Amino acid sequence: MSQNKALHPATKSKSVSKKDIVALQREKGFLEGPHSRTGEFMTILRVLKDFIHGFRGLHFVGPCVTVFGSARTSVGSRYYELAREMGAAIAQLGFTVMTGGGPGIMEAANRGAREAGGVSVGCNIKLPHEQSANPYLDHEVTMHYFFVRKTLLIKYSYAFVVMPGGVGTLDELFEALTLIQTKKIENFPIVIMGKEYWKNTLDMLETMVTERTISPDDLDLVFATDSVPEAIAYIRDRAIKPFGLKPAGPKSSPFLGERGLCKQPIHPS
Repeated sequence: MSQNKALHPATKSKSVSKKDIVALQREKGFLEGPHSRTGEFMTILRVLKDFIHGFRGLHFVGPCVTVFGSARTSVGSRYYELAREMGAAIAQLGFTVMTGGGPGIMEAANRGAREAGGVSVGCNIKLPHEQSANPYLDHEVTMHYFFVRKTLLIKYSYAFVVMPGGVGTLDELFEALTLIQTKKIENFPIVIMGKEYWKNTLDMLETMVTERTISPDDLDLVFATDSVPEAIAYIRDRAIKPFGLKPAGPKSSPFLGERGLCKQPIHPS
């Protein structure tokens, strides 16, 4: 049994099917240089299928705040409880809490949202050793491609909360930061929780300013804190007021097999 599954006994585990193993091997080959024209075209169709599945599954989740963080954080630990508190506070603000759908920090944020009566959503990923969905999701989609998953985690969110995590979390942090810095998306707030944990990363950003590889103004794109109330106040000021968020979203169509999610009102004050 893996460490993650031992730490999360409530999480349902599914074995990886032979079909999934073939798909995972195919996806690995996708990044190993050029293939035949037919093979490349089939890859495009599989990527398109992944995007359609994600767009269809997340179209009605409402304005989200995405919480990034480690899948390895144990239940009851300091950062698990901080993420749980953060998830509850985000839900009370009126946002849907979105995570990568797995255990650890992701589970904690989804759990906090569920306990606060909010909407909890996960965007999971198929891996060779499958990352099972945590048991606190109201709605889940599972993707094959990491880059599709990252796009979805950013597409539906008006703010990003970065909890302690590993290289995947760093990837997600800098993906969001790059898109905001280059104005590919709006200036949505990025909140970094755990100043001690992220100290070296924050120092590296300062070094980038010193070396003139980023602008001093880029430092204003992230807000580091250990306080949930401070984080919520920052999200309220930077995400709700500038974009005039409302609880109403697209209407679902039963004819198309669509199902809307219950949404809370966004609280501007």
